[in-house]
Amino acid sequence: MKKINRNIREWKNIHQTFSQTIENYTDLANEYASNLTPLKMYNESTEGFMQLIDSHLQSNIPLRVLGGEWSWSKVAASSGILLNSKPLNLSFGIGINSVSSSYLKTFQDLYFVQCGTSIRELNDRLRIIGRSLPTSGASNGQTIAGALSTGTHGAALDFGSVPEFVVGLHIVVDKDRHYYIERESYPVVSGRFTNQLKTEVIKDDELFNAALVSFGAFGIIHGVMIETQPLFLYESRLDIMNYDNNLKTLLSALDFTHSAGTIPSERPYHFQVVFNPYAATNNAYVSRMYKRPYNNSYNRIASDFEWNIGEDGPAFLGKIFDIFPGPVPSVVDSLLRAKYQPYDNKFGTHGEIFSNTSTNGKVLSLAIGVPVTEVNRVLELIKITNRTHGPINGLYALRYVAKSSATLGFSKYDPTAIIEIDGFNSNTMYHFYTAFVNGLETENIEHCFHWGKVLYTNRQKLEKSYGSDVIKQWLKARKKLLQKDELMAIFTNDLMKSWGLDEILIDGGEDVIT
Repeated sequence: MKKINRNIREWKNIHQTFSQTIENYTDLANEYASNLTPLKMYNESTEGFMQLIDSHLQSNIPLRVLGGEWSWSKVAASSGILLNSKPLNLSFGIGINSVSSSYLKTFQDLYFVQCGTSIRELNDRLRIIGRSLPTSGASNGQTIAGALSTGTHGAALDFGSVPEFVVGLHIVVDKDRHYYIERESYPVVSGRFTNQLKTEVIKDDELFNAALVSFGAFGIIHGVMIETQPLFLYESRLDIMNYDNNLKTLLSALDFTHSAGTIPSERPYHFQVVFNPYAATNNAYVSRMYKRPYNNSYNRIASDFEWNIGEDGPAFLGKIFDIFPGPVPSVVDSLLRAKYQPYDNKFGTHGEIFSNTSTNGKVLSLAIGVPVTEVNRVLELIKITNRTHGPINGLYALRYVAKSSATLGFSKYDPTAIIEIDGFNSNTMYHFYTAFVNGLETENIEHCFHWGKVLYTNRQKLEKSYGSDVIKQWLKARKKLLQKDELMAIFTNDLMKSWGLDEILIDGGEDVIT
């Protein structure tokens, strides 16, 4: 594996919400040579990761593998060495002999991806073979390992977030240990596959679920086995609806069979609602996408829209803030109304709908997961807080996903309503966020924070959100995999320490992997 030190001592995330003093920034890449097959290149990179860990154990300098560098929080930051994994972007189809005889699906459903592969690259490669991701975030510049590690989500109402299509993890943990981990209850690969990776196998549900959302704390995720779906189309529609009692009932119950207005009884695959805090009306922008079989005779949506249908708040606001730095609410209001015009019968593949690959402007984003029954209370709290601590230069949106199987998946409710508040990076926005979070506590509204966005949490709040037993379960799984205190130290960053997730359980070592 190639390693190129950039001699950088300060790193900023893509959204420029913070800077981090670092020891160095290193680009990683596969060693390409005519005599190396992709599999050999992959295995050489596994060796390269083990050498890196060995050197860091000797120097006691922490390391962190970066994904797309999109997180607003310092979840991917480290004061030590940051590793740019984006050039590590190999991917592999899976042969029939690489699949367990107990696997419930077929080898065509599986795809093995190196950590730095971006969601955009995945969309492009899967389309060529007639396959699709089941979901992703609204933007697609993240890497697969990065998107997985923070629980990135879309609005797949009955599917869930990125961790839900991951069925195997290849993790490098030490100078001489790397494992392929999958659930014991859901066997996927055969011994032939793991022999090709020259890795040991762990079949353990609790360990796998804990490692899914682990933000770099469980070692280096080098490869990810994903389940794909046959290529499909979204039939997309946007309606402007009054936020009246009928819509409130739908948002808090998700019963489309009794929905009012223009929403039909068919349950959408993707469902989200955007609110304009400056609108004179009480309207909401209700977006629904229905899953349809793929065919070649559809008009691609990309050429029809200046703003992509699949863009989320940060992508939309970033474009505005690039043109109008620090715009006034009236500008945001007029542009929101210009973009969110009703449409229907617009079709596109997953990669075409969710096609944004770049970020613009200094945008902040905070997201929380709440039970659906709390949706209207939270929306009311946002309105009140905007009056008392705003106005914000931004918007807020509501998306829904199924419950995550990840131990620390923040979409922990069944289903989870995810409320996102996006706006211009300013003291006013942070002031609003603080007041809003305090309001959640005062109103005793159950919630979990998105790990990769602006968040206000600590060990006490995490235990309140997830339960102390769940936190201990995650810590115990980490100890079980890493085994050594010195390994846990180099895979710990300052944010984890502030959350109390650097704890080494005294009774966590009796169940180590041997």
